[in-house]
Amino acid sequence: MRSLKFALAAMAAVMTFGQAFAEPVKIRMAWVAPVSNWASIVLEKKDLARHLGKSYTVDSIRFAGTPPMMTAIAAGELEIANLAYSTFPLAVQNANLDDLRVIADEFQDGVEGYASNEWAVQKDSPIKEIKDLKGKVIATNSVGSAVDIAARAMLRKHGLEDKRDYTVIEAPFPTMKAMLQEKKVDLAPYVLPFNFDPQLQQIARPMFSSKDAVGVSQFIIWAARKSFIDKNRAAMVDFMEDMLRIERWFMDPANHKEVTEIAGRLMKAPPERFDWLFTKKDYYRNPDMIPNLDALQSNVNLTHELGFIKAPMDVRKYTDLSLVEEAAKRLK
Repeated sequence: MRSLKFALAAMAAVMTFGQAFAEPVKIRMAWVAPVSNWASIVLEKKDLARHLGKSYTVDSIRFAGTPPMMTAIAAGELEIANLAYSTFPLAVQNANLDDLRVIADEFQDGVEGYASNEWAVQKDSPIKEIKDLKGKVIATNSVGSAVDIAARAMLRKHGLEDKRDYTVIEAPFPTMKAMLQEKKVDLAPYVLPFNFDPQLQQIARPMFSSKDAVGVSQFIIWAARKSFIDKNRAAMVDFMEDMLRIERWFMDPANHKEVTEIAGRLMKAPPERFDWLFTKKDYYRNPDMIPNLDALQSNVNLTHELGFIKAPMDVRKYTDLSLVEEAAKRLK
């Protein structure tokens, strides 16, 4: 009997020891736009991440766009993707990631008092109304992107359809100004931070905004796979707690000067160029990281109507806000 008790006690000690020294969960999070995407900047304040290195570690990985994120998360090479409202349903339906879940807000476009993406023509362009775009060339960053979907929706409202009434060409955001200036395109999107370019403002005239086209949009969300969440729930709540704490620091007006200095250092540019960041000149970011699911549902419906996804989709079926909600309770 004593031997049995000793053996059980030893086993319990080994299990406790193993748990205490378990490796932190590795979380790889994606970003595309520097400074504007959270994953590109949050680790600049990792001193506020109380659980970092204990229950989890973080790698911040840059992607050229959201389609490669779908491949990476499917292959187990990425844990958190920041997907647009148009690419999230594509990942679920076309990439067969039916266990993908919306877990948090990144930013929303068109919220009253905040920024919205815009589309512009040259200041001296004869194009005065949307209908004047018939027969013209329109630039987009990527066919099927959230920016692309909004433009198509606006043109459809005015009776214009792709291929029949206008031509679409793809180009990276940094090249949009040159393409407009050189008259390679007649209409181009300009998004944060490019719309603050003084040269662009000198040559361009806005025609419409994403808000005009689709209203409020849940432009970017954080997404993770249910299998990963279920396996690592405790670490994910710790992670979300730290992300909330850091994001609230960045959005606090009292820290704005330091925020611009951080952005300037990352971008190798004068800090004053980032005076817009995390203010009302920026997109709206929910301080509790709660996405606008009604807006997201409307955006996904539009993506289906435009033919980019094959079937309607109930976004709440693919949402798990329990992580960020539990994390927020810890900070109250």
